[in-house]
Amino acid sequence: MDEEILFLNGYHVGKTIGEGTYSKVKEAYSISQKRKVAVKIIDKSIAPAAFIQKFLPRELHIVPTLHHKNIIEVYKIIEAGYHRTYMIMELADGGDIFDHIIKNGAFPEDDAQTLFHQLVEAIHYLHNRGVAHRDLKCENTLLDHGVLKLTDFGFAKILPTSTGELTHTFCGSLAYAAPEVLQGVPHDSRKGDIWSMGVLLYVMLSATLPFHDHNIPKMLVQQQRSVMLPDHIHLSEDCRDLVKRLLEPNAVLRPSINEVIRHPWLNHY
Repeated sequence: MDEEILFLNGYHVGKTIGEGTYSKVKEAYSISQKRKVAVKIIDKSIAPAAFIQKFLPRELHIVPTLHHKNIIEVYKIIEAGYHRTYMIMELADGGDIFDHIIKNGAFPEDDAQTLFHQLVEAIHYLHNRGVAHRDLKCENTLLDHGVLKLTDFGFAKILPTSTGELTHTFCGSLAYAAPEVLQGVPHDSRKGDIWSMGVLLYVMLSATLPFHDHNIPKMLVQQQRSVMLPDHIHLSEDCRDLVKRLLEPNAVLRPSINEVIRHPWLNHY
């Protein structure tokens, strides 16, 4: 059925390149664009009501408005009745950062610096547009010929830039979640993104998670300590300082993206 619908809309469907709980991503060839694209196929018949009524409409509202070199471009959205939604997207064929680390180990500092700078630029763009991603993790950062591309806006939300609206909602992956998110207290989702960026950078540099999500109370205790990258990893002091600042447990003291982008480690070019 998917292949027929997409063929009628001008796409030759190929192999599956990713799968989620109620979605999958396939490679396809666009006849009109004369190039390969990615197609995210969302099966609404098996998705929970909260996703259909709340999160999916937000994603479909947000993603067509985003145009940035470090964010996967969404070209078209096709609704097929009540049960299927197709998102035609830019294809990044280098896999994600998680897969890269599994295959190759941690990134050298220079490579991590280059890629993380691109992530910071993407988040800077989002936050200054009043959008919080709320699910930053290695699996949602794709690689395309050395260029980082942020994807998966399933938990994204538009936040008023003037009032700094607070939320109670838990979104994202436990291992990347900020203390205030895990605690369920009112919080600024932008500051939650900053924490998740810190976890992501830590993983890029060490190939390990700073916190493990097997025991949430224990994890919350660990998060309150000053996080240090292992001493055996040779890293600059500026690099270590940025990780420490991003993983500041007090959300009030944690930097904004406008402060992060000015950090010395990201300005060594």
